[in-house]
Amino acid sequence: MTALGAVVFDWGGTLAVHQPVELLDLWRTAARILSPEDEESLTQRLVAVDQRVWARTLSTMRSVRLMDIVREASEEVGLDVAQAVISAAQDAHLDDWTRTITHHVSAREVLLDARERALAVGLLSNTHWPRSYHEHFLTRDGLIDLFDARLYTCEIDWMKPHPEPFESIAYRLDTPMEACLFVGDRPVDDIQGAADVGMQTVWIANDHAPGDGTVADHVIDDLSQLPALLERLTDPRRG
Repeated sequence: MTALGAVVFDWGGTLAVHQPVELLDLWRTAARILSPEDEESLTQRLVAVDQRVWARTLSTMRSVRLMDIVREASEEVGLDVAQAVISAAQDAHLDDWTRTITHHVSAREVLLDARERALAVGLLSNTHWPRSYHEHFLTRDGLIDLFDARLYTCEIDWMKPHPEPFESIAYRLDTPMEACLFVGDRPVDDIQGAADVGMQTVWIANDHAPGDGTVADHVIDDLSQLPALLERLTDPRRG
């Protein structure tokens, strides 16, 4: 196996954890801003659009942005939404998530450990949120400076497991694909996608992500176990 040069982390479910938040709650504030007299029915329609857009990404792997969802929702409900109102709705959407999102208790220790091993450290997340949303959480929890490169699929045309996101983060880390170790919690988006482009893989085993027969190079039960794995993988006496 090729010597490691970089570790790339998925974000949601890997570095970040959150309590479940209902789409109903996320879009209710937006509906209240857009049409307070029709808040309930508009909320349900906005939720339906959100679900429809994300369902579409499963088959196309085309990336999606929060603004795309808002535009499609505007077309659906026949509202001409001003930029100021869209921004207010986005901020309210983020506020709902801010209260529930935290990073894994071992995230900082794990990232520091990778850097101390002279490995480049990357972040690759499937997301429709703009970069500023993720940077908000990373800055809040003191993690943002521990990455050499951060890539969000809202900034490119494709989502994991399409090859482009993996190729793009490897390029930004200036590391050959086969020298990258991808750490993620989703067997298809993370593990299969990374393996298909030649990256080494670590799956954080879980109950909620369905398996499809894809076999990761390494399996751990918790993010906190990664430093021990990196110790074995970077020990010059191995093999």
